[in-house]
Amino acid sequence: MSCKAGLRHHPIRIRQPQLTEQLPGTGRPAEIFKIDLPLPDLSAWQGGAHDIPGVCIFDSGTAGPEIVVSALVHGNEYAGACALERLRQTNPVPRSGRLTLILANLSAFNAFDRTRPLHSRYCDEDLNRVWHPGRLSGHEHSLELDRARRIRPFIQRADLLLDIHSTLWPSEPLFIVPPRPRSVELACALASGKELPALVLTDLGHNGGPRLIEEGHFMSAGGTGRSCLLEAGQHWEKNTVTVAEAAILRLLEQAENIHLAGKSSELDHPAVTAIVTDNVLARSSDFTFVEPWVGGKNIPHAGSVIARDGDDLICTPYDNCLLIMPNHRPRRGQLAVRLARICTASQS
Repeated sequence: MSCKAGLRHHPIRIRQPQLTEQLPGTGRPAEIFKIDLPLPDLSAWQGGAHDIPGVCIFDSGTAGPEIVVSALVHGNEYAGACALERLRQTNPVPRSGRLTLILANLSAFNAFDRTRPLHSRYCDEDLNRVWHPGRLSGHEHSLELDRARRIRPFIQRADLLLDIHSTLWPSEPLFIVPPRPRSVELACALASGKELPALVLTDLGHNGGPRLIEEGHFMSAGGTGRSCLLEAGQHWEKNTVTVAEAAILRLLEQAENIHLAGKSSELDHPAVTAIVTDNVLARSSDFTFVEPWVGGKNIPHAGSVIARDGDDLICTPYDNCLLIMPNHRPRRGQLAVRLARICTASQS
């Protein structure tokens, strides 16, 4: 991947001596979210394979790739769970190898309240920040950490992992991968499929801890496990389920090719790779964007003001800067937006 990610033409943060009425900013939007997607009936998942709730296994009985598709890592992101439940009902035995479906945080999902939809992301802590080997092998306990330990054996045997998520604020769908070429290959093979997002993003991870796609099995230098995360759309929109289903179907169709050759056998459109160069954190409680940006927006010119943060203006550092999943109500110290540079189109 060559995208000259270190090149800059303009500083990101510029301190203003005084705030004036002319400074840009749209204000912080209200936390009012429309829920168009009905809650799925996940009662069939309560037993689970090996007496582990939320795990279903479909074995072809022949040698082939270990495919794992996970969803519901965050309890209020149930669009992926809708897709997996529909898939489960079709008895999706793969052509070869074994398919494992995981609904990761049923406990948080069971606490979902549509009048407080943001409150069931997790129970004790974020399940997508606990995947450090030291924590997993340690002595501390939380509902999510203990759950990660229970499903970890299925994760560690995966040749191909697709982890399905969704976004709170409006954003174009995209794939996210850890900084490993083999995982970029997986995501590019999926992203080149029909009706799937073309963007494959390599990012800087999270300060709070490793995500599922960064579990040691996928990060080891000599390993073969490939992982990617799909942000399929907004949390409670029906189209998010459609995108998730398309990605799962693409994975099942191309699993053997991806596992053996690192690419797909057919290409609907080229994948586009990008790399995050900067995580912009809110330093004040008054971080506001100058426009209600949708994630994936390409800002053509370096130095364009995209937000203000207290006395600071936030600017794009280079031409054709992608705004990745802007958070329109960040708390102080929280990630407000990622800035990414487009690399090249990938023929996968």
